[in-house]
Amino acid sequence: MTGTIRKAVLPVGGLGTRFLPATKAIPKEMLPVVDKPLIQYGVEEARQAGIEEIIFVTSRGKASIEDHFDHHFELMATLEARGKTAELELARGMLAGAGKISYTRQPEALGLGHAVWCARNLVGREPFAVILPDDLVLHPRGCLAQLVEAYEKVGGNLVAVEDVPREQTNRYGILDVVEDDGRLAKAKGLVEKPAPADAPSTLSIIGRYILQPEVFDELDRQDKGAGGEIQLTDAMARTIGSQPFHGLRFEGRRFDCGNKAGFLEANIAYALERDDLRESARDILRRYAATS
Repeated sequence: MTGTIRKAVLPVGGLGTRFLPATKAIPKEMLPVVDKPLIQYGVEEARQAGIEEIIFVTSRGKASIEDHFDHHFELMATLEARGKTAELELARGMLAGAGKISYTRQPEALGLGHAVWCARNLVGREPFAVILPDDLVLHPRGCLAQLVEAYEKVGGNLVAVEDVPREQTNRYGILDVVEDDGRLAKAKGLVEKPAPADAPSTLSIIGRYILQPEVFDELDRQDKGAGGEIQLTDAMARTIGSQPFHGLRFEGRRFDCGNKAGFLEANIAYALERDDLRESARDILRRYAATS
């Protein structure tokens, strides 16, 4: 089953405990990489891929995400009155048309599969994308746009993948591969966070998915897997056989902003990509490298 991917689900209900105390009152997804919150990178990537509707799966304390993508009359009026046209365009660029962004709640933190399942009524019975904002991919062509292009050829369920060191397989969903041309890998199975000795490969899923609506039928079972959570990987694995399943090795550098080191590296890398910050960033890095 192929077709246009119109909707993207962004699960943003987590507590962000790894970033305490910063995340005590601020959602982790609102932490900035340079001058743009994590969540905005995800939304911009979705728009670049042709996504028409963003569905946020939120929880208590996430109101600032809704505010970020809403119209701020006082800010707009002040920027316009002061002639700050560049800043005004930046603020306008965050806005979405009426009905283009929806919100639903995940009342309990029961896993990624549960978060995606909470969006089932807003998604309906059509293929959809999932973007995990913790994963940033730096490339002129967004990771999701690359997936959409591949999906038009292979259909079914498709995920972004990268090879990881074998000792790290217990952190990821791992593909059991039957065919691999170096870019697209066809899988016969998936294992969630296997021990290195038990991992069928080192090809790990990162936070970009294109899924068929039948995955909701599997999530309806509410079965708990690794960590006692409802795992999206388990639901996807049960659809293999009835639907094709592929992993795409994407182009670009991926940063795991779910941990402090990855978040710090992302800030450095994105600053170095900016014409207005590149030289300053390099000077700072040289200065600290010289004194370390």
